[in-house]
Amino acid sequence: MMIDSNSHSSKGNGSSSNSKNARGRVVIKLSGSIFDLYKVDNITQYAKMLREIWMGKSLQPIIIAGGGKEARLYIDAARALGADESSLDEIGIEVSRLNARLLSYAIGMDIVYPSIPTNLEEVSIASSTGMVVVAGGLHPGQSTNATSALIAERVNAKLFINATDVEGIYTSDPRVHKDARLLKRVSVNELLSMLGRESFNAGTYELMDIVALKIIQRSRIPTRVVKADPQVIKDVINGYDLGTEIVSEE
Repeated sequence: MMIDSNSHSSKGNGSSSNSKNARGRVVIKLSGSIFDLYKVDNITQYAKMLREIWMGKSLQPIIIAGGGKEARLYIDAARALGADESSLDEIGIEVSRLNARLLSYAIGMDIVYPSIPTNLEEVSIASSTGMVVVAGGLHPGQSTNATSALIAERVNAKLFINATDVEGIYTSDPRVHKDARLLKRVSVNELLSMLGRESFNAGTYELMDIVALKIIQRSRIPTRVVKADPQVIKDVINGYDLGTEIVSEE
């Protein structure tokens, strides 16, 4: 499905009445694994791709950065020092926002909204400008997948891309099970059922959580889970059938 940049609906809390800002919106959740502080060239490659999307196709990327390894290091240290779980969530959110700031600088502050949104209302305000929006986590106790789905719902996104560490959603963890099969298309109800299986417990590989799936289902948000790779993301936006498509109905 190629995004029609001229067909963005004016409804939704994040839409703008100004025609020059009426860009088709694509929400992209980037795995925290890409924010390796020892490999900043990797961040640059994603930034170049996102800048090209904004400059060349009249689309508005709205990106949510994950926390990654650095967030886990801080969370583990804080836990060892006695921090409660809600405080650990807040630490993870702060790190994801730092990652968002790094990506903003790499994309270029001439086209990026200057502030990192901290709640859905701020996301709406930022998206109404037509600029590239980069965010991190928003609320303690909420995964970045759920946050991204909520943002996609709020801004009436034409597409939600979850860029993760594997090529899509498999029947089991492909890093553990050699016979794991990539699912090209799967319904929300099928995924909800799969989440109850042992092979999809936390700590296997990234998958849409229940909250994210319910949001996708209720708003029928076109969603794909793909490999976190700049060219793959660009190809999906251009209509290539890559990764796993999640559909809201059977």
